[in-house]
Amino acid sequence: MPIRQPLLPSIMISTDDERRLSLLAKASMTQFPRVAHFLEHEIHRATIVPEPKGVVRMGSQVVYRDETTGRIREVTLVYPHEADINLKRISVLTPVGAALIGMGEGQSIEFQTPVREKRSLTVLAVRPD
Repeated sequence: MPIRQPLLPSIMISTDDERRLSLLAKASMTQFPRVAHFLEHEIHRATIVPEPKGVVRMGSQVVYRDETTGRIREVTLVYPHEADINLKRISVLTPVGAALIGMGEGQSIEFQTPVREKRSLTVLAVRPD
């Protein structure tokens, strides 16, 4: 039986986000290798455009549904030093943050957590930064 590949939607990342996120992923390889590799993979498969509209960018507010639990969350995607779970600010250097970057409303993605659990998220709304 063939192995089912995870669902990977097409994504768009801004030129500026691509540059900064690439540096962040490289700098984080030693401390956070799994998430840094995931983020790097997402950057490499993204379409890079000057100013994408309607997609999750750094600083965007995102409403998403965790398809595993059905829970709906609203968060702001930020760089690691700005993260604060109490303020609903999640780092792009978390599995959820790396999964959300570049996605548009209605798109879903499947990924593995650091403990190898499968998760699936669907973006319900994106508000620009």
